[in-house]
Formats: sequence, C-alpha cells, structure tokens
Amino acid sequence: MMQTFKKKVAAMMVLTLSSVCTYAGETVIPHDAKLELQVEKTLNSLTLEQKIGQMVELVVDLFGGNDKNGIFQIDEKKADSLLSHYKIGSILNAPNTVAPTAAQWESYIGTIQRLSMKRIGIPCIYGLDQNHGSTYTQGGTLFPQNINIAATFNRDIARRSAEATAYETRAVSVPWTYSPTVDLGRDARWPRVWENFGEDSYLNAEMGKAMVRGFQGDDPNHIDQYHIAATMKHYLGYSVPWTGKDRTPAYISPADLRGKFFAPFLEGLRSGALSVMVNSASVNGMPVHANRELLTTWLKEDTGWDGVLVTDWADVNNLWQREMVAKDKKDALRIAINAGIDMVMEPYSPDACDLLKQLVDEGKISMSRIDDAVRRVLRMKYRLGLFEKPTQKLRNYPKFGGREFAQLALEGAAESMVLLKNEGNLLPLTPGKRILLTGPNANQMRCLDGGWSYTWQGHLADQFASQYNTIYEAMCNQYGKDHVVLSQGVTYNEKGKYWEENQPDIASAVKAAEGVDIIVACIGENSYTETPGNLTDLTLSENQRRLVKALAQTGKPIVLVLNEGRPRIIADIVPLAQAVIHTLVPGNYGGDALASLIAGERNFSGRLPYTYPSEINSLTNYDFKKSEEVGTMEGAYDYNAKVTQQWGFGTGLSYTSFEYGNLRVDKSHFTHADRLNVSVDVTNTGSRAGKESVLLYSSDLIATMTPDGRRLRAFDKIELQPGESKTVNLQLPASDLAFVGYDGKWVIEEGVFKLMVGDQTIDVFCTDTYQWEKTNK
Repeated sequence: MMQTFKKKVAAMMVLTLSSVCTYAGETVIPHDAKLELQVEKTLNSLTLEQKIGQMVELVVDLFGGNDKNGIFQIDEKKADSLLSHYKIGSILNAPNTVAPTAAQWESYIGTIQRLSMKRIGIPCIYGLDQNHGSTYTQGGTLFPQNINIAATFNRDIARRSAEATAYETRAVSVPWTYSPTVDLGRDARWPRVWENFGEDSYLNAEMGKAMVRGFQGDDPNHIDQYHIAATMKHYLGYSVPWTGKDRTPAYISPADLRGKFFAPFLEGLRSGALSVMVNSASVNGMPVHANRELLTTWLKEDTGWDGVLVTDWADVNNLWQREMVAKDKKDALRIAINAGIDMVMEPYSPDACDLLKQLVDEGKISMSRIDDAVRRVLRMKYRLGLFEKPTQKLRNYPKFGGREFAQLALEGAAESMVLLKNEGNLLPLTPGKRILLTGPNANQMRCLDGGWSYTWQGHLADQFASQYNTIYEAMCNQYGKDHVVLSQGVTYNEKGKYWEENQPDIASAVKAAEGVDIIVACIGENSYTETPGNLTDLTLSENQRRLVKALAQTGKPIVLVLNEGRPRIIADIVPLAQAVIHTLVPGNYGGDALASLIAGERNFSGRLPYTYPSEINSLTNYDFKKSEEVGTMEGAYDYNAKVTQQWGFGTGLSYTSFEYGNLRVDKSHFTHADRLNVSVDVTNTGSRAGKESVLLYSSDLIATMTPDGRRLRAFDKIELQPGESKTVNLQLPASDLAFVGYDGKWVIEEGVFKLMVGDQTIDVFCTDTYQWEKTNK
C-alpha cells in the first residue's frame, strides 16, 4: 500500500514539475514542490464544471441585495444557488460600489466562504481595487494616490503604504487587490494618470516592485495573514490611447512596447506578483485580451511566471461588442482563453461557465489549457493560505485605521507635494498674516482623495471622510480661523459630472481679497476615474482661470495650489502667481500636509513624476528624442518644432538649497556585463534641514536607432541638515544602458554615454557591442 502511495506521489511530482518547467526563459517565482503537490491533488479531484467555475469571477451584487434599510446583505439562497450550480471561484467589488464597514465585510465574506467550502470545497478568492489604502472600507486608512507616491521618489514610503494597505485589507478577509498600476502615465489627456507612478519606466518599475513586496511580503509562495496578493495592471500599453480617451486603441512602437511599457511588469513579476490584469483596449490593432503573443509568450513562457492572468471588467464581452474580432460571447471566450486568460471577470452573469463548458466539449478549448488556468488559480489560493484559513478576525488587527498608518499617510502626503515656484521666498507664510482661501478645491475632501475613494468615482468622499481636514480647515488649524477667510468664487456642481461647475461668484472672492495679505487659490479638478474622467480640453476650466486673473488685479500676492489628477494647462495664469504648489491627489491627510508645508513646519521634497505641458500641441515626455525638437532650418522656409513645457520631469524646489559636486564613476570604460558604481557629493547649503531626491540620468550619444534624449537610471533620497554633506552611491548595471533594436532584441553598442546628476556630468565609454539572445535581458 505504501509503495503504491509513493508511486502516486512520484507521478504527481513529475506532472507538477512538467507543468512549471517547460519554459525557455527564466522562472520568476521559485518552485515549491510541496505547494505544487497540493495544487495537483486538488486539480485532479475537480470535475470540468468545478474547474470552469474557478476561472470565473462575479460581482458581489449578484449574491445579495439591499434590505429595507438600504443596507446590502448577502442573500444565502442566491449565493448558495450560484455556488452550487456554477462553482464560482472568485468574487469582486464592494456592494453597490460603496464602502461597507469593516464589520460588514467580516460578515459578507464569512458567509461567502462558509458556503463556498460547503458547496465546492474550495475557498473563494475575493478581490478589491485597494488602490491607495482601504479604498472600499469605512474607517480604514487612505494613502496618497500612486502619482503622489511616485513624487516622493521614496521606495520606503511605497513599500510601507502597501504593507499597511495589505494589513487593513486582510483584516476584513479580502486577500487580493487589483494594484499596483504601472501603465506609464505618458499622455496628460488620459484620465488615469494619477493612478500610475508617472511617465518614466524605471520609476514605475521601482515603485511597482516596492508595492508588490509591501502587499505580498518577501515570500510569494507563503503569504501570511497580514499580506495579500498583488495585481500588476493594466497589461500592456493601456495608458497611451491615440485619442487620450480611456479604453481606446493605442499605437506603440515595438521598441517602446518592450523597452518601456513591459519593463515595470517584468520587474513586478520578478518581485513575485501573483496576478496581472489585462488592458481593456487594443495595441497596434490587436485587442490585448486576444493577443496570445503578449499574454502567453511574453508574460508566461518567456518568464516562467505561474500566476493568474485576469481580465478587466467585462472585457471579454468587448471582443465582440466593441473590438469586432469575435462573432458573439462564446467566440470571444474562445479567443481570450486560448490567448492566455486564466480568469474571466464577468461581473454581470455566470453564463460564461456554460459557454466555456460547451467550448471544451466541442474541442475549441483544450483540457490542457483549462487545467493550466485552474492550476494557476488554485496555486494563488494555496499561496495565500486560503485553504487553511479562508477568513480572518478583525479583532486580530488592532492597527486597523489607527495612528501608525495615519502618520504614514501624512508623511507620504507631505513628501509628495511639489514646490514649483517661490518668487522672492514668498513661502513659507509667517503667522499673523491674513489669508484668503479661494477656488473650488479649497474646502472639499473629494478633490484631495480622488477616485477609488469609498466609491468608484470618489464622489461621496465628503460624506465618508468628514472627520478629516479640507485645505481650508487645515489652514484654520494652522493659522487660526480669524486669520483665514474662505470665499471660493468657483465651486463644483456635485450633482453633475466631475468637470461641471456652478455659476461662479468671482466678484465675492475679489471683494474678500481686499481685507487680506495673501491669496491662496486652490484650483484643479474634482474626482474621477476611468472613462467618466475623459475630457475634451486639457486647459483648466475658464472659470478657474478667470478667478485667478481677477484676483491678480488686486495686487495681492498669490499662491497657486494645484490639486489635480493630471496636469491641466495653466500657462496663462502661472505668471500671475508668486508661488505654485502641486499637491497632486494627496488623500485624507493632504490638507494637513499642505498647511504644515506652507507654514514651514515641514520642507518640500517632492518632484514632478511627469512632464507638465504648457500647450496642447507640445505634449511630450522628458525622454523625448533630439529629433523631436528641430530648430529653425536654413532654406526656403522657416521650420520649427520646438518642445515647450511648463515644468520638466523631476522639477521640485525646497526651502533650502543643495549643491552637487565630485561626480565620479569607478569605471571610465566598461563592457556589457559590468556594473558601474556612480558617486556624487551632495551638500545642504541652506539654513533648513531638507530631503533631496538624487536622480541619475544617462544619454546614449550615438546609436543605430535614434536614442532617447535622456533616461532615468537610478535614484535615492537623502536627508541633510544645514551644512551637512553626504556621498550618494548609485548602482548602474551596464545592461540598463541597452535599448531594444529595430529587430526587437536588446542591444548595447560601443560608444560614449553621458551620465548626469544634478548639474554634474561625466562621460563613460562602452568598449563592446553586445546583443542579448534572450527576449528579456
């Protein structure tokens, strides 16, 4: 009997190893033989219907409804019916897309898991968009949005914010988040710029890695009760639609697609990310949900990644309803699953289960493809420990919504705000001055929190976040209510679309300015996300610009406070302000952080994570090629293609000053296999303590393809006291200087590279030309 058992185990080991070791590329998550045995044993016990159920994810609203008091409750009959008949393996979203309390979550998921174990014997995996903290739980902590995390240039804040989010998410028995977003916000028109880590590939990769490790911990095979599964999204090329409109086609060069857009996803996989969510639209004419090369070859086979590839919201339907590459839903499912999709986010209906079974029975989807997908889903559930403990107890998470995480949120908000202009050292503002707070963003929490805050669009933030301080309230706390006057002049129509404003009352604001010493104009955008956040004009609203122009006529100094998810064009009003601060979307503690910075209790250290445009026809990125900026040509006509910008990537002032010197590299000549050690001395030459983000750029001076003007290659953040100096050491693998050639392969070429840190530059020389044979170097 024992010998028979050993033979079965040996056979299962062979099967398991064959399922994870057939890739030609690397293996990004270490193999765990014991875990794989558990996965195979469970997989082999399932019927086809049970397997298919594990591949389908439904919205929680189908499992219940509102009671007579308007409060959502799980309907055990509905839930039992869905689980019994369709064997559903995953559920998502907050009921009615509104944040429940932690106690309600505990009840909802407790019921779901009890029924799932009873009817299927497999725990459900529940997913939420916890994009900047406890997005969908009342009483939890909201952190600054990802664009703010990028502006800190502080990996530690990224990781700790994700750790805290994981803690509070697991506290309510949710083990999976659809975060982080690493799409590259390279088009200012796009409505999800603020959900990403800016426009640069390396910055996205570094912050994405930090967040993956924060969410999951350091062992992706054994995630404890204080961590959750991360999802890298939205794979691939989602963020640069040709029209700037969400979920519309993108056209990206093959070199940029691999060299820039794929890079953050690859680094996330190498950090152990357990899942990836797919781009809703198409790239270069092919819907990504139908693109086997991107989904299977690039993501799975080339990396050996064994995680879960999940669709975005109802996107299989889009293959036949919008993209027109399938004749009906059944055909769309065939295309998507065969392309590499493992789990279908099919929120509205479980009919995908029936259609998938028909496709298997008809031989249009192979059992091996079904088994591969289900194996991945089961593997994630085992890695999360859901079979042993599908739910948690809130009482075991005493830090939920507590002071420790609040302090971290405040720290992140303060480090992320960017001082863009400060003529005559207008800031900090000394006590005793009378201040006018004006503009539509002066007294609303919704603007500070942004989308994915308690609701999808964030439109109820003022209801759920009333205990936190708006900018006006924080300024009153900082300077005294008798020194702060509120007259907004322009306000948002909270019953309309995000961009709609009420009839302005600019005259009242101008009148209020008569009795003050300084004007703080809080302008920007209301909250939005995804397609509802599309716009037709990137220029800031006429009402807001008229308000600033009218106030400038008073002669009082103006501080512009920008609070917006993407850079809105304000070139005509920037000259009217003596100081400009960009808060981005800082979260519940944004008002407090801003007030402390304006008062000088804290020092600015944020840097812009994107290029801020000055005109609509100069939307570009910091790494633009020299050929994109052509000066006047001699000859028959005047030819000019000058790139203009309001503020460049990496811009950020401080109340102190920093001096760079003695830039040096340990190797003046190097090969493709070398690692360069770059050092620079940084001194605080001002009178205040301050933090400085030290950014290392490179330029490839001559290449066989037109090179980028410069690329960010490394960064570190340091803190210096007045007069203090530090030597900052930055590591630069020579392979990071490679580019994707016209043939789609990574190559580094012999020649000169210029390295830049602050105002320091140095040239280094690559002595060999080398092409990588592997698709990923």
